[in-house]
Amino acid sequence: MDTLLAALRASAEPTRLRILALAARGSFCVMEFTEILGQSQPRLSRHLRLLGEAGLLERVREGANVWFGLPAEGTDAGSLVRAVLARLPEDDPVLAADRRQAARVLAERARVASESFRRKGADWDEMRALDLPAAAVERALLELFPPGTAARLLDIGTGTGRLLELLAPRITLGLGVDASRAMLALARARLAGLSHCSVRLADMYRLPLPDVSFDAIVMQMVLHYAEDPAAALAEAARVLRPGGRLVVVDLAEHARPDCMERLAHRWPGFSDDRVNELFAGAGLMGSGVTTIEGPMQVRVWCATAADKPRAAHARELEAAP
Repeated sequence: MDTLLAALRASAEPTRLRILALAARGSFCVMEFTEILGQSQPRLSRHLRLLGEAGLLERVREGANVWFGLPAEGTDAGSLVRAVLARLPEDDPVLAADRRQAARVLAERARVASESFRRKGADWDEMRALDLPAAAVERALLELFPPGTAARLLDIGTGTGRLLELLAPRITLGLGVDASRAMLALARARLAGLSHCSVRLADMYRLPLPDVSFDAIVMQMVLHYAEDPAAALAEAARVLRPGGRLVVVDLAEHARPDCMERLAHRWPGFSDDRVNELFAGAGLMGSGVTTIEGPMQVRVWCATAADKPRAAHARELEAAP
């Protein structure tokens, strides 16, 4: 009861309700909240701290910035805050003004992010750079994830967030992780308004996520950059629930030296045998492959997690006489 009362008290203030209503539209940093709400940073920081302490906002630090968003829908706090927000009138003039300001801030965020990418020479999409059949790959992914088959989806190496945007109507929660802050800036702009999808800075070898916490994981055009593909897949398998699905989209084995030199690929694609070997090493069972023809052949490899988490199985073997 004390936790519930604390959460209700924290939300029972006009500015804090406005903050929560904005967070339902996506993640914002403190400076963006100050622009939208027209209040001082110290004042807003206090409100954000109180909402965070009550569990009504999630706080993710990335370098100098801290991003605030709603907790996941499946949690007690997430359900509570959404129930409170559902009681707010859509036509409230203050909330309507906040939404208009938020749209301006998000547009500016996207513009700044795009300019930053152009300055760094990174405003490009790898599928387009290699003239790969992106539309066919997306169709294959949509076939793999019909509505209702993957409630919680993790996109490792999310880049600009296109995959989360594509699958958003078919999932209840989507999280994208990437090691590039610049990529994440573009992803946040793309995913604005999709409150059930978020992104965060993370290393694919050390995901800041609990075991067996996702129903499905996708790694699209990621593995050929990995210094240690086996370790990357083992970490993905750790956070995949028993019976969950891992999908790897990558280049088939090829002989294109320009990919290694110009695009800094670590591996010249992968053979089916090599991927199945990597799956087995991670405790996963290969469950099919789709080939997509184009200037370079793309493969969509699928694997399924064992019914028993690998870590738990290892502990049982260690404890056996």
